[in-house]
Amino acid sequence: MPACILTLYSAGFIFIFNQNKAVIIKYMEKLTIKAILTIVILAISGCSSNSDESKVPNLSAQILFADARDKLDKGLYVQAIEILTAIDSRFPFGPVSHQVQLDLVYAYYKSGDVAQGLALAERFLKLNPNHPNVDYVYYIRALINLSQDKNLFQEYAGIDRRDRDPQPSLNAFNDFKTIITNYPESIYATDARQRMVGIKSRLAAYELKVAKYYIKREAWASAANRARYVVEFFSPSTEMEEALEIMIESYSQLDLPELLTNAKQVLAANFPDNPIVQ
Repeated sequence: MPACILTLYSAGFIFIFNQNKAVIIKYMEKLTIKAILTIVILAISGCSSNSDESKVPNLSAQILFADARDKLDKGLYVQAIEILTAIDSRFPFGPVSHQVQLDLVYAYYKSGDVAQGLALAERFLKLNPNHPNVDYVYYIRALINLSQDKNLFQEYAGIDRRDRDPQPSLNAFNDFKTIITNYPESIYATDARQRMVGIKSRLAAYELKVAKYYIKREAWASAANRARYVVEFFSPSTEMEEALEIMIESYSQLDLPELLTNAKQVLAANFPDNPIVQ
């Protein structure tokens, strides 16, 4: 008997055979077409939950792993995920178990499955904090977070997206920082350092967007605090000059001459051609 069969009896009994067991769902003297279709859809959905793993042949972990690697090399990430998931389920403590999990994180990243990729990376870091490839997991997790901050259509159309949630970029920044701080000899350290520069600009741009919103509402203290945060935590960045300009405007409106003088001095030292300090 197949793993899952739906049988409808004219008498009103509905049977679903799941794992060769018949379960009576409901008895109705008058069963409507809508009810039948609903139950059929639910039954099919339940039956398909294990279909991916059932597609994978019952072979050794090494043979399946070689096949999964071949799929990864060819860019067939969905197929690779099916095989790797099956290996992870059938051989959780096998000799290739850790590499299977690492490859799964990569496959989820390349396939665009952010939720699964982040969840598996988090699980690996918790269970294997001293693994020799833990720097790789931090690196891939950072890339997964960065992928959430991309929208090619909006970027191509020139839409300003600086006001979108910066949390994924901040998470990526922290993972890259972990690499260069805890694993300075990592092969990913140089790239992580370079990517942090770009993320700084992204996070600074978001803070300036919020600061300008406060300026429109004449919330000068809040605007000054946002701009000062950019100067203190995201320097050097291309947004530093604009942040100092916002600080100067805000301190002027708040009648804080000492802070105003300090901000102008920093602006003059770093951007001597700025018209404010001419």
